[in-house]
Amino acid sequence: MSVSPDLARPIVDRYGRVHRDLRISLTDKCNLRCTYCMPAEGVPWLHKENILTTDELVRVAEVAAALGIVEVRLTGGEPLLRPDAVDVVARMSTIVGEDGPLEVSMTTNGIRLPQLAEPLVEAGLTRVNVSLDTLRRDRFHDLTRRDKLPEVLAGIDAAFAAGLAPVKINAVAMRGVNDDELVDLVTFARDAGAEMRFIEQMPLDAGHTWTRAAMVTGEEILAELERVFDLTEFGDRGTSPAERFLIDGGPTTVGVIRSVTLPFCGACDRVRLTADGQLRNCLFAREESDLLGVLRSGGTDDDIAALMHTCIAGKLPGHGIDDPGFLQPDRPMSAIGG
Repeated sequence: MSVSPDLARPIVDRYGRVHRDLRISLTDKCNLRCTYCMPAEGVPWLHKENILTTDELVRVAEVAAALGIVEVRLTGGEPLLRPDAVDVVARMSTIVGEDGPLEVSMTTNGIRLPQLAEPLVEAGLTRVNVSLDTLRRDRFHDLTRRDKLPEVLAGIDAAFAAGLAPVKINAVAMRGVNDDELVDLVTFARDAGAEMRFIEQMPLDAGHTWTRAAMVTGEEILAELERVFDLTEFGDRGTSPAERFLIDGGPTTVGVIRSVTLPFCGACDRVRLTADGQLRNCLFAREESDLLGVLRSGGTDDDIAALMHTCIAGKLPGHGIDDPGFLQPDRPMSAIGG
């Protein structure tokens, strides 16, 4: 791998944001059918021949590391549905960037963690976020259209047993769906030794049914938690999307991600790569840069680096959800990667 000195520089956009976090979707497939993400019948999957191979993923990560990327987060769909997910982690965790080996983390629904948590840790995975929107089995089934809550809970246990820390549990707060469980979820996470993180629902569903009125705001989330817990703002947020609060003086914390009502676009340091090789400079971008074409047409590492620089140079100052002309991305979250 060789990137020319004039291209081996940090990926900086027009607004001075330095990009150090690469989100890579390993697959668009998922073993759940969450109502806020996709219809019951699912969505058309990407053609297998268009999915980036492991060699291609590693090559992109190597170039990204030469441009200052220090963390790779593996997402999906459900990343652990990719048959060689452990091998992807193993190979990426050996890539060395300016601050040493890449930090390789993952966001997962946890269903396959009982079988894979230990191999993932041995391969070099450092952290894991597990998605869990409800603790009620009937509600989980209604929400995901699958009866898999016991497997997710077992996956969280497996993550701890394998030594993954910190374990973060992500929940999308939804009005009339799980907004009566916010305190229960924090209590569960605190007792397990995890950090609970609540996320405002974003307009990334396949059916384009999102409305602001139906969204539970971060302010509402905090108000509900403050009925039971004493919350104290904690730490320097930096480029993190979550505001963190100590619960009853700590050490347990809870995070709230107000992507819609209090966006953190001004500090965003993320670039995304979809499973079919499209670079995205924003979760809500309407345009993509075709890295798959570069990889499969004999492109050099300089060509990959140049496309990364060009993609990020076109990044807008914010996601524009509040703009009158905002249009939801054509791809749903499962195809973009979280």
